[in-house]
Amino acid sequence: MIMDKISLVLAIIGALNWGSIGLFSFDIVAWICGGQGTMIARIIYTLVALAGIWCITLLFRPTESYENSNS
Repeated sequence: MIMDKISLVLAIIGALNWGSIGLFSFDIVAWICGGQGTMIARIIYTLVALAGIWCITLLFRPTESYENSNS
């Protein structure tokens, strides 16, 4: 599903951004967007958060191989 892939990409971007904050005290999103308080940065942060919430659903879905083995 395309929504799953988009969400995973955004979650990975968020994870890399948090990693750069933790390791280097450098916020890549804020740097690209001109600060944390800019509208575009806030939109990106919100999209990453929504993607993370969407990815929670992946934990509770049966995998395709599991579905195929039960047929």
